[in-house]
Amino acid sequence: MLVVDSLVKRFGGFVAVNKVSFKVEQGEILGLIGPNGSGKSTIFNMLSGTFPPSAGSMKFQGQELSGLAPHSIINRGVGRTFQIPRPFRRLTLFENVVLAGYFGQGRASRVEAEEAAERALAMVGLPADRNASVEGLGAAGLKKLELAKALATAPKLLLADESLGGLDDSEMEQAALMLRKIRDELGITIIWVEHIMGVLMRVVDRVMVLDHGEKISEGLPGEVASDPKVVEVYLGTDANAVQAAAAQARG
Repeated sequence: MLVVDSLVKRFGGFVAVNKVSFKVEQGEILGLIGPNGSGKSTIFNMLSGTFPPSAGSMKFQGQELSGLAPHSIINRGVGRTFQIPRPFRRLTLFENVVLAGYFGQGRASRVEAEEAAERALAMVGLPADRNASVEGLGAAGLKKLELAKALATAPKLLLADESLGGLDDSEMEQAALMLRKIRDELGITIIWVEHIMGVLMRVVDRVMVLDHGEKISEGLPGEVASDPKVVEVYLGTDANAVQAAAAQARG
């Protein structure tokens, strides 16, 4: 579904992403992990059209994404969530999701956007009440709203950016299961950037690890969790718990 080849992003003399290549198969969940500043968000920003690549190629279903505006990329079927939710506070919860669907699907009518919003809200477990306010939504509710907005754009590929941030243990489990449900029931392929390794390793099919803008490991969760280089630069004292989570997923 997605083929990224020798992707590079420079900000002046700083190389944020350096010749990163990877593929994503249709229907899989790929975990993208690494320390802060490793290039994860920069890759998401290039895939979604926020940043143009300095070099390299990003082909989605055989068509190049480099150089396309964000709205064109969304219309082709690449949706995303954001780490920090920023809903339109003057719009209702329903209107926030309708707006995303109307914008993201390009030629969608208002009726189609409203139907997409209803489906998205039902999928994430938020009320479809057209008068419900965004105010009062806690961290978990705002994360669900981010997912609903992304789903309303009818994505084929979803870029999920830190869906577990700010959640308690129970909410993390629910959010992780939600991503798997989105893949299983809607057939949406997912790339998931996350710092909560124990949860991620139980959900994803494969994992890719970045460090200082370069790919240092890629493979099945158990393989990556046991990679000495990944343990050294990222997992550290959490290695045993992450390896156990990966083993639990295989079981």
